[in-house]
Amino acid sequence: MRRAQSRATAANQRGYSGDEVAGYLRDPYHRLRLDHALDLLAEHLPPGSLSADLGAGGGEVAALIAGRGLRPIACDVVHDACRAAGCPAVRLDVGEVLPFRSGSLDGVLAGEIIEHVYDPALLLRECHRVLRPGGVLVLTTPNLAPLQDRLRFLRGHAPRQVDPFHEYLHLHIRPFTYPLLATGLRQAGFTPSAPRSNQVVWRTRRREFRSTWAARRWPTLGGSLVVAARKP
Repeated sequence: MRRAQSRATAANQRGYSGDEVAGYLRDPYHRLRLDHALDLLAEHLPPGSLSADLGAGGGEVAALIAGRGLRPIACDVVHDACRAAGCPAVRLDVGEVLPFRSGSLDGVLAGEIIEHVYDPALLLRECHRVLRPGGVLVLTTPNLAPLQDRLRFLRGHAPRQVDPFHEYLHLHIRPFTYPLLATGLRQAGFTPSAPRSNQVVWRTRRREFRSTWAARRWPTLGGSLVVAARKP
């Protein structure tokens, strides 16, 4: 399992340049996903709470966490994960044991991380371990079963998130539906919230249609799942 995770980590390092997080902030689809995640983190934690941002990239999201009145730690497998945040940085591999003491963090943000990890159960257990009682983990991950893919599957087509030949989706080795994610969170000792989502997306060969209203009304049909999970 360790060998498989090492290969997954190496593949992600080759596949991502380190500028993806900054790109997400410029993309309305991903910015809305991040806004939901930051809202959940701030709603569950008092000002000054210590929160780790896993997969921090250049530290752009960690800076936004600080803007919500929280104290971020930028965490990434790349050593210069904090050039934009002006906060403490920790080099780590999210597929391994996290280098934090048990109960030392108030919050953890894992944005678009769990789908890249060979052993997601270990990641969830480690997040539970490093959080204090009452702490919160906020996860975002691409939805395996958005509206269009549900209909595509009925016609015999594979969901978009399990395309092993896609330019970057081939790195998504553990796709989730909301019920599956909630089950994993409960098994790790968390109490998950109801999901939020950013947009319901419908793609054609020529155009792409997005609905924020539909994602608010039916979040399990949206493109991204955003979930808060509290440690009792």
